[in-house]
Amino acid sequence: MNEPTPSNPADADAASGRARFVQVFLAQRGRMEALVSRRVGCRATAADLVQELFLRFWRRPEVKVDALDTYLLRCAGNLAIDHLRSEGSRGRVVEGLPVADDSPAPEQALAAEHDLQRIEAALRGLPERSRQIFLLSRVHGCTYGEIAKALQLSQSAVEKHMMRALEACKASVAAPRRPGGGL
Repeated sequence: MNEPTPSNPADADAASGRARFVQVFLAQRGRMEALVSRRVGCRATAADLVQELFLRFWRRPEVKVDALDTYLLRCAGNLAIDHLRSEGSRGRVVEGLPVADDSPAPEQALAAEHDLQRIEAALRGLPERSRQIFLLSRVHGCTYGEIAKALQLSQSAVEKHMMRALEACKASVAAPRRPGGGL
């Protein structure tokens, strides 16, 4: 009679690696979906993109990474950026098609441009730490907790810096415009 042969160690390592991947992926899924959702602005799209990330990893050979949780978060963020880029490309293609003109009047576009310039000036006038915290939160999509940890501050301090930055932005837009369209 033939005895069953012991399983191949390489197969055992692969199964162990897949089990670890699934465990880490499930543990990080909520954070990945939150990150992607903040970037793309849609929870359903975020869930779809995170599922696509799972399938991409599942179909390829095992990736040997020490900090798999961090790697998955970075990959999720990159996937969100890729999605936004592809959506932007589709938008540029659609721009060439004839559509009803619902673009803002030139005066509205000019006013929006002036508001944007005033907000940028207000941000440049902030202390470096407040500006850095604002950009980490609003541009890079970091949570207050992540910012606090990265900058070795309390979450309360991060919130105070954000309030300062938001108030500066709000005040810059609320300030009366100078005659002649100047800032």
